[in-house]
Amino acid sequence: MNEEELNEMIIKCPACAAEGVAKSIMKEIEIPHFGKVLETTIQCPSCGFKHSDIIALEQNDPAKYVIEINKNNLSVRIVRSQSATVSIPEVGVKVEPGPKSEGYVTNIEGILTRFESAVKKALNLFDDEESQINAKKTLEHIQELKKGNETATLIILDPFGQSNIVSEKVEILEIPEEELHELKTGFSHIENK
Repeated sequence: MNEEELNEMIIKCPACAAEGVAKSIMKEIEIPHFGKVLETTIQCPSCGFKHSDIIALEQNDPAKYVIEINKNNLSVRIVRSQSATVSIPEVGVKVEPGPKSEGYVTNIEGILTRFESAVKKALNLFDDEESQINAKKTLEHIQELKKGNETATLIILDPFGQSNIVSEKVEILEIPEEELHELKTGFSHIENK
């Protein structure tokens, strides 16, 4: 990774509003197989607030990235832009971008861990029997994938083509026009009428 420092400054903390203590760092980074991104980090030593994001600086054609999850590829690198939808259809899990959506770099195991955390939160939120049974089944399926005992399909849909699965085994497909219009981007739109 080629890294170039862009900007570092002390700012007012967006969480606790302490003046002149939070450190804001912005770096432009060139990621192989992906392109230029802006990595932003804000840290406040006063309250412990930390926020980081990766913003793609290049726009590509919309793309659908598909790879089979198996025991041999849990360490495959994943770049998920803030506008991408990530799903594992066999497990029934999907994360769509929202207004506070963040980009991140991880691997397939990291994606599974994110889904695992979300399902555990759902277990605590919903206490009806059907939700509990479904969440436990989903959690078990994710854990089996992490152990390498099962296979499933990881799909990343990115309307701006800024995500990537760094593997020779990834299928990169076009997103059909009708499917593209249904995708959430995480960005708000104001329509003039």
